[in-house]
Amino acid sequence: MSWLVTGGAGYIGSHVVRALAEAGLTPVVLDDLSSGVASFVPEGVAFVQGSILDRELVERTLREHDVQGVIHVAGFKYAGVSVQRPLHTYAQNVEGTRVILEAMAAAGVAKIVFSSSAAVFGTPDAPLVVEDTEKRPASPYGESKLIGEWLLRDQAVATAGSETPLVHTSLRYFNVVGSADPTVYDVSPHNLFPIVFEKLLAGDTPQINGDDYATEDGTNVRDYVHVGDIALAHVAAAQRMVAGDPIEAAYNLGSGDGLSVRQIMDAMARVTGIAFTPAIGPRRPGDPDRIVATGELAARDLDWRMRHTVDEMVRSGWEARRNAG
Repeated sequence: MSWLVTGGAGYIGSHVVRALAEAGLTPVVLDDLSSGVASFVPEGVAFVQGSILDRELVERTLREHDVQGVIHVAGFKYAGVSVQRPLHTYAQNVEGTRVILEAMAAAGVAKIVFSSSAAVFGTPDAPLVVEDTEKRPASPYGESKLIGEWLLRDQAVATAGSETPLVHTSLRYFNVVGSADPTVYDVSPHNLFPIVFEKLLAGDTPQINGDDYATEDGTNVRDYVHVGDIALAHVAAAQRMVAGDPIEAAYNLGSGDGLSVRQIMDAMARVTGIAFTPAIGPRRPGDPDRIVATGELAARDLDWRMRHTVDEMVRSGWEARRNAG
């Protein structure tokens, strides 16, 4: 039996694939390569190129590869861009999740780990969010992820009395960084680490968006979590399902204390050996001072913990990016 990883050719998904294989759970990848990279799929792993919106393809993949569960990582992940492309965002993230659940029901597959997002919280009143913090997504992306969680919840209710009741969990996290494999790096043009890396490689000066926030050094504070740790949490959730252990509907994969943008910039200079003083730009509209999630529930059930220092996160990401040429 195997586990299907949607978006398994992407930055996060391909790390999940590697972690599954190392844990002895056979991964199968489904990816349309709209943002994924075919070479990120490890040699020997079954790879189906196609869209999660293709209902027939998804069901056929589940059946042909004897899939016992799905780790659903595929989606349109750009919160800022989602404001300009709401219909595309909803098609990929909401309709895509609905199609997967429909295909799973038809194929008798009843386990799913959903890659959600801390964007479901929007701008919370409390600086430290827990699983039950009020959900107020501030973008179509955040809304689409919250609707994805609702779809899982509702399908679980609908199948509760059936032979294959849906078992599900949603993993929420903020900024995923670093690399656990020197051949895989973050290709997103919208994330802080790759933005800074590209600036440094081009000889340009990275920028901080606002330095007058109500934080220790005046810059935003967020969770920055290593992609390898994120992958391990997804696999731990899958293993919990296979073992038949109880699992929560959602877990926050947070650091508990966070890092500021200036701390990230300092680590960038320290690790890369490229001395720079970041330029200070204007605030971005809607950016809160601090959003950090506790990971206590995930630590209890999914062996979640921060296994990497900020320097280790930067170093692994920098080395993987430089290996790409």
